[in-house]
Amino acid sequence: MKLALGVEYDGSCYHGWQRQKNTRDTVQEKVEVALSLLASHPVSVVCAGRTDAGVHALQQVIHFETDKDRGMHQWVFGCNANLPDDIRILWIKSVPDHFHARYTAAARYYRYEILNRWVKSAIDRHHVTTIFQPLDASLMQEGANFLIGNHDFTSFRAQACQAKSPIKQIHSIVIKRSGDKISIDIIASAFLHHMVRNIVGTLLPVGKGEKPPVYVQNVLRAKDRKQAGVTALPNGLYFKGVYYPKEYGLEMEEAFAPFSQAIENK
Repeated sequence: MKLALGVEYDGSCYHGWQRQKNTRDTVQEKVEVALSLLASHPVSVVCAGRTDAGVHALQQVIHFETDKDRGMHQWVFGCNANLPDDIRILWIKSVPDHFHARYTAAARYYRYEILNRWVKSAIDRHHVTTIFQPLDASLMQEGANFLIGNHDFTSFRAQACQAKSPIKQIHSIVIKRSGDKISIDIIASAFLHHMVRNIVGTLLPVGKGEKPPVYVQNVLRAKDRKQAGVTALPNGLYFKGVYYPKEYGLEMEEAFAPFSQAIENK
């Protein structure tokens, strides 16, 4: 049978999600080892979206196949008992054979968190990116609005990006300030490698008043990575959720609700 899981992790101590030959410190490695112990056979998992070193996830979605018959609570508690404290299985559900964590995902949700003050945080230092200069969130929102829609995001993709097409659909970008913290929430059909971090890096000079909001539109139209801003640090980035068509019966983030009909009809 095929099972889907929701995974939460703090990526601070890991070399990203994907298993690597030269290190065992990846989230995928830890999850596969824990599941293999419980399944009594080697387990290989597929994720909805690979995250880089230092990037966190509030609800990564993965799937794997097994012939081991266990109750869902047994899977969750048993797996968590074999995982380090910074990785947790949140839920596990049986899904149809044609479900695929990556290829049947219709939209993905990332959040980037900025601490905007002149002193770094002792508590959140691994979970936010600190920007010392004052940022105007309203100007950043104005610039981000140019990115909403179906566009060629070549200017925001990493050189090593392996995606077949740079054309993606951004459904929503919402930038909010709460005290000295700024959150940037982005929902899109899919993301290119470093796309969110490069978008944030391009919005920062707008927020600082160094560039006008239309600068973001000019970068988008240039289709040239050299025209965009720096790649923002990974520690402020969170993989927040995935939207799957309703046929799979997976509960998704409320943030997807305004776009669910458009996503389903795509």
